Amino acid sequence: MNNDIERVLYSEADIAAAAQRIGAQLAQDYAGKTPILLSVLKGAILWTVDVMRAMDEYAEIEFIDVSSYHGGVESAGTITLRTDLTTDVKGRDIIILEDIVDTGRTLKYMVELLEQRGAASIKVASLLDKKEGRVVDIDVDYIGFDVPNEFVVGYGLDYKDLYRNLPYVGILKPAVYTAEDSATLNGQD
Repeated sequence: MNNDIERVLYSEADIAAAAQRIGAQLAQDYAGKTPILLSVLKGAILWTVDVMRAMDEYAEIEFIDVSSYHGGVESAGTITLRTDLTTDVKGRDIIILEDIVDTGRTLKYMVELLEQRGAASIKVASLLDKKEGRVVDIDVDYIGFDVPNEFVVGYGLDYKDLYRNLPYVGILKPAVYTAEDSATLNGQD
């Protein structure tokens, strides 16, 4: 599996420092409040846990599964709500935890959904912000790292549901995702 990585962009230590930094900032910004941390499945789960552990304030956790990639390397442009959150967000402070903001379509969809449901405030804490990929006007409030316009995997980010368990974020070799027979991925180390 590590052989499929062209190069590591952010090490395990880099990511831990970013989670600590953002968790501390969120604790300061939400002191005395109890925000809902909305983890975007599946990619943001590791980021959510690490940021949440770095917050020395009360917080609830919720999950949502929204996708525009549908297994590929580029956004399909259509948003699918796979799993909706179960908590009423009316009048609540929401912090969306994302693994990566690329085109911004998925994030815009979620923000509009939360606004329609009456959230008091909505902020975004993303591990990665790929500004070069943006096709809609949307901002990220808390950014772990600005990432180049490359296809990245690891630390929750995937290609066809693989590579999420890498402890770092790296650039996936183009030969891996351009190969016609991607079934061989399962046999690689």
